[in-house]
Amino acid sequence: MKTLACKDLRVGYGGEPLLPSVNLEVESGQLWAIVGSNGSGKTTLLRTLLGQQAPISGELAWSAQARIGYVPQRARLDDEAPSRVVDVVRAGVDRGWSFLNPFHVRRHAEAIARAMEDTHTTHLRHEAFSQLSEGQKQRVLMARAMASTPDVLVLDEPTSAMDMQAEHDVFLLIDRLRHVRGIAIMLVSHHLPVVAEFATHVLLLDRECDIVLTGPIEQVASEHHCRARYGRILQEGIERRSQHLCALDDSHDHLHDHEHHAPHGHAHSHDEAEHG
Repeated sequence: MKTLACKDLRVGYGGEPLLPSVNLEVESGQLWAIVGSNGSGKTTLLRTLLGQQAPISGELAWSAQARIGYVPQRARLDDEAPSRVVDVVRAGVDRGWSFLNPFHVRRHAEAIARAMEDTHTTHLRHEAFSQLSEGQKQRVLMARAMASTPDVLVLDEPTSAMDMQAEHDVFLLIDRLRHVRGIAIMLVSHHLPVVAEFATHVLLLDRECDIVLTGPIEQVASEHHCRARYGRILQEGIERRSQHLCALDDSHDHLHDHEHHAPHGHAHSHDEAEHG
């Protein structure tokens, strides 16, 4: 399902465009990475896509059915969220769900439970948010966004202030959410090596050369300008992604064989195959 379409979109301030026009179509199941150096316009573009500022020109259209889950930069939320983890996640539930309606209360509880299960935060539900590690906090904020059952998950610098292992773990989780929920994901990042391992599509901003490149990551990586500046980093990431996908295929084949030979009622779950 197409969730977002931009045609000749220009973003900027005071009527002055900051970047060349942006053209893209985002569909369910895709992971779009918005990448570029500091000051390249990533935040301005994201604010425009989220409707926080008006575009200068062009077309920007979300599908009528699209529900957007947004995870802002984590540092902005520490002071606002001194609560328990479950309270932080509960805040993400759609305001339209009435607590006076038992059916909606049940949906509310089920959405919270599923969001915490999908982000591996169930065991943290009674912990104080402020006492968690950086990686744990990010997973909790992702659970909060997922509690609203979005079609699109938008993340702004989801791995800032993390070490390399925590960053990689968060990207693994983001990729898993994309597969388990079948949603589109858009994220802003300047960490190109890890982004290249997981992104299916890239929106590359380069103000210095006044260039915007969009499309599947393999296509963007093959562009002359991209090869000259980022070719080795992107290619290495794409190779790691290929290895990752092969490993997933092997685990799925192994799971299928195991289920075929396992006694009825004792087949392992998909999660067990992934984390076992």
